[in-house]
Amino acid sequence: MATKQQQREETTKALIATARRLFAADGYAVTSLEAIARETGVTKGALYHHFGSKQGLFNAVLAQVQEEVASEVARAAEAQTTLWAGLIEGCAAFLDASSNPKIQQIMLIDGPAVLGWHQWRQLDEASSAKHLSEALHALIEEGIIRSQPVEPLAHLLSGAMNEAALWLAESDDRPADLAHARAALTMMLEALRS
Repeated sequence: MATKQQQREETTKALIATARRLFAADGYAVTSLEAIARETGVTKGALYHHFGSKQGLFNAVLAQVQEEVASEVARAAEAQTTLWAGLIEGCAAFLDASSNPKIQQIMLIDGPAVLGWHQWRQLDEASSAKHLSEALHALIEEGIIRSQPVEPLAHLLSGAMNEAALWLAESDDRPADLAHARAALTMMLEALRS
């Protein structure tokens, strides 16, 4: 028999999984707490007990999504044999992951709208943007990229990739447009080399 702590953890996981599926499919504004509770098989009171509010539940979903994308970026970068290839493949992995409509809806469309730009940026900076900044610092230290302040460069690259992901959401030919976006991103990055 499961302990109360195990039951709480299982309920929390189930609520996040259901909310993630509904937020991704319908968006934050359309998704109701009643639907999440009903589909999870818990009361609305239980949902409030675990997350406090719809926004609290969304925060947990967004954190999970951002963590998964950051892990994919890090995995792709770390699989490379050079820092430069790691940057290229890490950025490509971000584009690949964030071009998924279910990720876009939560991370790029609803995230800034629900949390506000400042809080959303803080979460982003703690995940994918952190990996990007670390990679840029390492490349500058190795002399692969011209010496320059990393913060504005990281924000510019992050903004370009986020915008490309949003553009891909509207694409009629996502595989072809994703390939074009990756090629354009690689050309942008190549311009940074010493």
